[in-house]
Amino acid sequence: MAPRLDFSNWWTKDTQKGTPVVVKMENPTFSVVEINGADAAFRPVEKSRGKNAKQVTWVLLLRAHRAVGCVTWLATVLWALLGAIKKRLIHGQGVAVECESDKLERGKLLFRVIRVFLVTSLAVLAFEVVAYLQGWHFGNPTLHIPRTSDLEGLLHLAYVAWLTFRAEYIAPPIQALSKFCVVLFLIQSVDRMLLCLGCFWIKYRKVKPKIDGDTFKSDDVEGSASNYPMVLVQIPMCNEREVYEQSISAVCQIDWPRDRLLIQVLDDSDDESIQWLIKTEVSKWSQKGINIIYRHRLLRTGYKAGNLKSAMSCDYVKDYEFVAIFDADFQPNPDFLKQTVPHFKDNPELGLVQARWSFVNKDENLLTRLQNINLCFHFEVEQQVNGVFLNFFGFNGTAGVWRIKALEESGGWLERTTVEDMDIAVRAHLNGWKFIFLNDVKVPCEVPESYEAYRKQQHRWHSGPMQLFRLCLPAIVRSKVSAWKKANLILLFFLLRKLILPFYSFTLFCIILPLTMFVPEAELPLWVICYVPVFMSLLNILPAPKSFPFIVPYLLFENTMSVTKFNAMVSGLFQLGSSYEWVVTKKAGRSSESDLLAAAEREAKSIEQQKIHRGASDSDLIESHQFKERKEAAPATVKKANKIYKKELTLAFLLLTASVRSLLSAQGVHFYFLLFQGVTFLLVGLDLIGEQMS
Repeated sequence: MAPRLDFSNWWTKDTQKGTPVVVKMENPTFSVVEINGADAAFRPVEKSRGKNAKQVTWVLLLRAHRAVGCVTWLATVLWALLGAIKKRLIHGQGVAVECESDKLERGKLLFRVIRVFLVTSLAVLAFEVVAYLQGWHFGNPTLHIPRTSDLEGLLHLAYVAWLTFRAEYIAPPIQALSKFCVVLFLIQSVDRMLLCLGCFWIKYRKVKPKIDGDTFKSDDVEGSASNYPMVLVQIPMCNEREVYEQSISAVCQIDWPRDRLLIQVLDDSDDESIQWLIKTEVSKWSQKGINIIYRHRLLRTGYKAGNLKSAMSCDYVKDYEFVAIFDADFQPNPDFLKQTVPHFKDNPELGLVQARWSFVNKDENLLTRLQNINLCFHFEVEQQVNGVFLNFFGFNGTAGVWRIKALEESGGWLERTTVEDMDIAVRAHLNGWKFIFLNDVKVPCEVPESYEAYRKQQHRWHSGPMQLFRLCLPAIVRSKVSAWKKANLILLFFLLRKLILPFYSFTLFCIILPLTMFVPEAELPLWVICYVPVFMSLLNILPAPKSFPFIVPYLLFENTMSVTKFNAMVSGLFQLGSSYEWVVTKKAGRSSESDLLAAAEREAKSIEQQKIHRGASDSDLIESHQFKERKEAAPATVKKANKIYKKELTLAFLLLTASVRSLLSAQGVHFYFLLFQGVTFLLVGLDLIGEQMS
């Protein structure tokens, strides 16, 4: 007989109903009867359906199908990642190595240090795997060291010697460095919390800068405009083929009396075709009655600072009271000056009015979304809180209006660093000038869409402040400002937010954490690598609540960028070769929907005007033909190949090696953090984040 298959116990637990009863009768014709509840005929019918073998088989098949689908998806992702690694690392297809020989060995020292850590970790991992296979217990600070009588062979003696050497000589310095970094981490976390509390207070009390007196009326523009101050607008640019047209167009449409406004297009382009395009655009707006001037320097010394300094040396600048600055990718709204310039009225101590940036391409890819989180926190929290409570913050270099008197009394634009905006802001603050940040006034612009452009931008933004700190420290100490302002500049503005942040982020999460997997005596507590970073990421993401689903990628990517920021900080602090390197951030030339609609309207108007004015001079026809020929002859944009970043790749393999060691010692959270962080470094090192350039 075939065995009976009863699978009902898999879903339900059968319990006996009723109480067994034993009945004994004196008459021997009766026997003992055992009653186990009601008779089968009187039992209630169960409503649940029974499971037979075929149904169980289908359930198992469905679960197996889900498991296979998940494994297949993981295998597909892994196969694609391995394919990218094979394509870029082994065959070198469409890639370029990040460290070229003509860059003065930039970053080679840091790369060698990371490589030594990687080789050492691989050797220790191989040694520990052998010990693991031999059955020796390891993984906790309280390790069980085998006794001498239990040892067999030279390998056992070497392992015990390694454990002793590790506990006595390697663990103590790692523990000291980790404690120091944890203290810095907590100090920086407290600073972030205080900034967030200040932002909440501003929101709760609805504190914002107010305009004293009557604002400018729109009907005064065409009439008497004597009450409007003279404003100079500067647009510095260099080889900005993609964005020059929309930037000039937006600035020329600013609502301000034409006789009280002058626009300077400061072109440092070394490409003659781009120079000709910008000249043509300036000429077009000049013919429409806009006071606009084209300036070009033959020698591009001092980068942006030298360009602005050269423009401010013109004789006609003395007739103007304020200067507004816009980078080439910024598109101010027509009412920008009417929202910013009135704040200077009856406020002689005010030197700068800074507007907020908004981003037309923030949803373009994952890289732009992560940048949007950082920049929203910078403007919403850091700039706004410092502006309200301290009347000081770092000038963002664009989308701001300066009082020309404040620039002149502070020494003007200097070419000594690559952060000329921060330089002039610090010197103006030391001279007693106050700043205002307008969080409600937003100027559309772009963020870098490729990792290469973003990496170069961040290198400049983090090397320049350290270079400036060395130059400004004596002036800060000798200045006549209060001790509180000096302490704020030195301890908070420079040391904590520009030096300590990249130092502990790189050292703690990229070096110490993977090393503690091989030195468990110095293991970091769980709250350091999980709870506090997640809480800080939540605070950073509050100004951009729609980006909440990207909190985990944001945390991992910020740790990945700590390599670039740490390298830049060191190069700026010690005046290395790359600290004075200026690379123009690559733009995509994207516009907002309102800009596209306005461009369509202007195109329609220009077509109608061409129909009305049929007669054109010979010079105009010749100029238009030359413009078309130059535009057609302009070389097509050639996209560069994707780069391989050695430091990021080396750290990726270091973190993945540490994750394998963590897996052997059954450390759950440490393993997942190291694994995902290592994969993030791998993706960034292969240039697989942001816009694909190849």
